[in-house]
Amino acid sequence: MDNKYIPLYRKYRPQTFHDLIGQENIVHALSNAIELNRIAHAYLLCGPRGTGKTSSARILAKSLNCKEGPTLTPCGKCPACLDIMNSIPVDVIEIDAASNRSVEDTQAILEKIQYVPVNGRYKIYVIDEVHMLSNHAFNALLKTLEEPPENVIFILATTEPHKVLDTIISRCQRFDFRRITTDDIVKRLQYISEQENINITKEALYSIAKNSQGGMRDALALLDQISVLGLNKQIDTNDVNEILGKISYDVLNEITGYIINSDCANSVPLIDKIYSKGNEPVQIVTNLIQYFRDLMIVKNCSDKELIYSLTQINETNYENTKIQAEKFTVSEIIQIIDRLSYYAVQIKETTNKYLWLELCIIDLTNYKNLPSADNLLKRIEELEAKLSGVNTVSRSAVVSVNPVNTVGAVKEKSLAMPEHPKFIDQHPKQPETAPQKTEPQKTLNSTSRTENNTTENVSESIAQAAGSNDMNKLWISILQTIDSPPNKAFYSNLAKPVEISESKVVIAFSKEMFVKQAKEGNKKQALYDAVSKYLCVKNPDIDIILSENIDLSKKTVVPPQQEKKTEDKELIKQEEEAYHEYVENKKAQELEKDKPSISSVDASSQAAMIKDLFGGKYID
Repeated sequence: MDNKYIPLYRKYRPQTFHDLIGQENIVHALSNAIELNRIAHAYLLCGPRGTGKTSSARILAKSLNCKEGPTLTPCGKCPACLDIMNSIPVDVIEIDAASNRSVEDTQAILEKIQYVPVNGRYKIYVIDEVHMLSNHAFNALLKTLEEPPENVIFILATTEPHKVLDTIISRCQRFDFRRITTDDIVKRLQYISEQENINITKEALYSIAKNSQGGMRDALALLDQISVLGLNKQIDTNDVNEILGKISYDVLNEITGYIINSDCANSVPLIDKIYSKGNEPVQIVTNLIQYFRDLMIVKNCSDKELIYSLTQINETNYENTKIQAEKFTVSEIIQIIDRLSYYAVQIKETTNKYLWLELCIIDLTNYKNLPSADNLLKRIEELEAKLSGVNTVSRSAVVSVNPVNTVGAVKEKSLAMPEHPKFIDQHPKQPETAPQKTEPQKTLNSTSRTENNTTENVSESIAQAAGSNDMNKLWISILQTIDSPPNKAFYSNLAKPVEISESKVVIAFSKEMFVKQAKEGNKKQALYDAVSKYLCVKNPDIDIILSENIDLSKKTVVPPQQEKKTEDKELIKQEEEAYHEYVENKKAQELEKDKPSISSVDASSQAAMIKDLFGGKYID
């Protein structure tokens, strides 16, 4: 025990660019820069933890300060290389920005920059986790970082580049480190296992690599931790899962089998057994989420090698996993993962975690009863299948109408309210019945009615109305098609129908001013559209005449067409009141015509204007 034990992640830290794993693009760029002697004054190395940022900074420093350099293969024996390997801050100063983040710490660095290197060519400052520096410290560093002394190089490393000021990033050459692939990590672990005589299976190495999340340092630390288990046996995946606190594949497979079979009676005792071994409820639910995620990949991917690299599945348990995956639909797997995620949140927030774990497994064993899109579609298909067997004749006979009476009802109703295309869909449809006469049967609301049939009904109504002198009812039908309440009130209160035929409509007013209003603006257009819509003609002939014999005391009452909203009723009421007030004022003005006129009036321009305004007569 004379030699102090060195952890694997420190012992096998890359010492040259050749040893750097999974960052070929960065290795190529820095190597060419050294060979071409194009060394920048500042570098920014970004990327996840354990991907080689600090190691790359040290390798670059050794390559530049080595006695044989600048070189891509530093000797590792000269004073400069040994100082860097032993972390002796002579020419290469490593600073942790998390604990040296103030402006005073930055000023201390700037004060020492002016001194020349001792053993190497450059004085190199490696600032790790540089995003932890305060804004004042960044600002103090700005000018020196942009134009440092000739023999000074800054290497900044960070896992969160978005927190670094843009003014700092713009003064550096930026290199982004990516996560190391699973295969590259496994190759490196396999090499180290052979060097350290660690008895471990390849599946266990894959399990370590997948749980390291692309970081070589995490993978080496886990291998170092689990290597002590290989003294008397070969380390397998179960050993890795035990170290990580993960549930083994066999247990997860068994739980999933109970979920498939809706076996709640056996699933709850199994969960209790897992919990009794020390597994936390959150960890159990998280493992289930990972397992169902693997099921979804197995179900949707046919490339086995890709499945092995993306999931925790290996060749041994691939077939069992595929059998289970086939028993779920994709939507069911997604729904189960969603439910597991919900329970994971609830377990984290509650004090009784085991209770929510039991609720979770009970809920999952009843997943077939959960309201999913597939379940709803299945139920719809079952209902359609049941309905397809119902006798269509009995269904069509639910409503029966005597066709003869129906024709009579059409004739009887046509005078009071002639049918119009606007009102066709408001009547209930009548079922088709077998013809009882040689002539075609007429129904009240046949969906095959054409525009010609509608025109014939209107013509029949007009003829009946003319014969019975009930012109007012036809006029009401026309007014019902006017959408604007003020225009409808104008015609219903002031106008009287004189003639309504298939090709012509004549209405009369008692005053010339009303005739003028009806022939202009929106009132004219409203009447034109209503007559055109009712008579089903494109260019209706409408005459508006003056007749002093019209009795305005008998107004045309138009029944309400449909229920309006409360705000619409209030607006209509206000408009009608305003219009009635206007009509009453006009009537009052007409009554003033009989008063004696003013005899002594100046023929001034103002008098002439007033005279013009009131129809050539003077009033009080």
